[in-house]
Amino acid sequence: MIRIALVDDHPVFRQGLYNLLAAESDMVVVGEGASGEEALRLVHETEPDVLVLDINLPGMNGLQVANRLKSEHAHTAVVFLTAYDDMEQVLHAMRSGGSAYCPKDVEPERLVTIIRAVAEGYYVVGEHTFDGETLRAWLDAGVEAATGPYMVDPGEHFVPLSPREMEILQYVTHGKSNKEIAQLLAISHQTVKNHMTSILKKLDVRDRTQAAVYALRRGWVRPRAPDDE
Repeated sequence: MIRIALVDDHPVFRQGLYNLLAAESDMVVVGEGASGEEALRLVHETEPDVLVLDINLPGMNGLQVANRLKSEHAHTAVVFLTAYDDMEQVLHAMRSGGSAYCPKDVEPERLVTIIRAVAEGYYVVGEHTFDGETLRAWLDAGVEAATGPYMVDPGEHFVPLSPREMEILQYVTHGKSNKEIAQLLAISHQTVKNHMTSILKKLDVRDRTQAAVYALRRGWVRPRAPDDE
């Protein structure tokens, strides 16, 4: 049996996934969650073979979850199932530790096939199925195509943001200045500037405004609510 955990903060969508997968004779849903923190807890507690994960989650986003699991050498394969579908997002997702990337309008039968494939150790993007070596070659080609053939070190781009960088990016999207971010995080102004330089390089954008738009358009962070501090 393929053990699956589902994490999406839309209950109706998550219920639809549950109904689809529970109907398969070789699959069992061992847990559900609605946030990045719950995703990590589920993986640690239930040790699923596959985690079906949204990117746009409250708190820790899906990319952060995958990156954390990758750093922990977890054996759970991560299938990103998201409404945000563009090539740069795919590069970020797969380099963060994803095993598959699917738009939310994927055909149900195709999703089932993808889950079976990643449970066997393969990687899936669109109609392509890779092993580890061919995935690395595909990612390298994708990064070079996105950054241009004259980039000195394309490997520095589309690298997962660290937890601190993602935290700083969240504050940037809320309109905070470097000085304000430094005060909120109790770190130096120069440290924030260094993190911002790294963020711009990894996202391949020119300034903090472009970085904020980039993150919001891909669901990495959520817009601040009117009553947020």
